[in-house]
Amino acid sequence: MDGALIQYTGVDICQQEVCVLEGVNLELQGGEFVYLIGKVGTGKTSLLKTLYGELDIAAGEAQVLGYDLQRIRQKHIPALRRRLGIVFQDFQLLTDRSVYANLEFVLKATGWTNRTEIAERIEEVLRLVGMENKGYKLPNELSGGEQQRIVIARAVLNSPDIILADEPTGNLDVETGRSITCLLHDISRSGALVVMTTHNLQLINEFPGRVFRCEEHRLKEETEAWLPAEEK
Repeated sequence: MDGALIQYTGVDICQQEVCVLEGVNLELQGGEFVYLIGKVGTGKTSLLKTLYGELDIAAGEAQVLGYDLQRIRQKHIPALRRRLGIVFQDFQLLTDRSVYANLEFVLKATGWTNRTEIAERIEEVLRLVGMENKGYKLPNELSGGEQQRIVIARAVLNSPDIILADEPTGNLDVETGRSITCLLHDISRSGALVVMTTHNLQLINEFPGRVFRCEEHRLKEETEAWLPAEEK
């Protein structure tokens, strides 16, 4: 896709009248893998929330997938979100139904009606995340890493242009975290923009991408070599 999928110019982001990020300039394209790093409370999650319309921007110009976030109407936010895939740290799967039913629920909620097409798409995304034999299981019958794979499958159901992943490896062991990051990295190679917040800086050495640091109310791109040890 030509042109920037995300374009922020001089954007201020506030939480409860406290500005967490000021003067954010950001231009991201399809196919990029982007890390957001920084200590707790520096604005990483707040930045993600503005991208999917959960948090208003306080000032500046902000475009996501052609939507003007300063002027977007509430009724248009669901249409924006349908073009985004969102991966949370705490899974947020529906615990009372199977993996297959979780994915079917999302497809039906976003306008899919043909049962054969729904079944084919679910099979396709489960195969993509290496979970093709787990559709009948309930979320609590899966490991944390398996649940996160299902969350990623759910995020890519509608072939989104952008995937936002907020600490997707935060509750996982090191090896499982690596496999989840590898999966997201592969998805970016297929043309989607992936934006991922993380505290695990070792992942950045293994799965290279653009790195932006939230620090002292600013967002700054890291362009020089740096060591993971600099941030605990």
